[in-house]
Amino acid sequence: MADLAARGEKPEYLLWVGSAGAYDDRYKHVTRAFVKILTFLHVDYAVLGTEESSSGDVARRAGNEMLFQMQALSNIDLFNRYGVKKILTCDPHAYNTFKNEYPDFGGHYEVTHHTRFLLDLVREGKLTPGRNVFRDCMVTYHDPCYLGRGNGEYEAPRMVLGELGAKIAEMPRNRSFALCCGAGGGQMFKEAEPGDKEIFIERTEEALSTGAGIVVTACPYCMVMLTDGIKYKNREEEVKIYDIAEMVALSLGL
Repeated sequence: MADLAARGEKPEYLLWVGSAGAYDDRYKHVTRAFVKILTFLHVDYAVLGTEESSSGDVARRAGNEMLFQMQALSNIDLFNRYGVKKILTCDPHAYNTFKNEYPDFGGHYEVTHHTRFLLDLVREGKLTPGRNVFRDCMVTYHDPCYLGRGNGEYEAPRMVLGELGAKIAEMPRNRSFALCCGAGGGQMFKEAEPGDKEIFIERTEEALSTGAGIVVTACPYCMVMLTDGIKYKNREEEVKIYDIAEMVALSLGL
């Protein structure tokens, strides 16, 4: 994984790691898994390294519009200096921000979430996931808000899971009716309102009600909240939580 500045050339893709992918101990495993897949398939990509900052998503959701715009303009300047045209990310929040909000400030890029990228590789015949590791495993998939309702991407994650041979047990609320994990809109960084049942507990209960042994998601916030929920319910020994990138990497023996 090469640093753009050190590399001195223009790769096809910029991989946006994101704060969780760089600093959260659990989500680092997802970053590593996706990087292993990119390297295995000889995808031409690079990262910003220490030059990567924040997409500005949380600042805008929390109401600090000035900070968001400063962040957006700074990132756009950096992207343009490196000739970035295509961006890959595992974070639906960054995906949504780059795709739908940066154009208002002159930042026009082809932005792809990793679930769609993996499905495209399968369709192009460049990626053939193994079907032995998760064959006939019962999994339930949690739709991240900014990937699903925000950008209409419901099928790519499910189709990739199908390529792995997994069987999907849908939660009572799924796709456009899916319940939020409780972390979006800056909620990750604040306490629940007094008297309210925490959303991540309610969503975890829905996931557990399916009887699936694996809970799957495709967002760092959802990963954190559902991991905490499973621990809260004392089910971490019997129910595992994976990002789709981790499942693909495991299926390939990476």
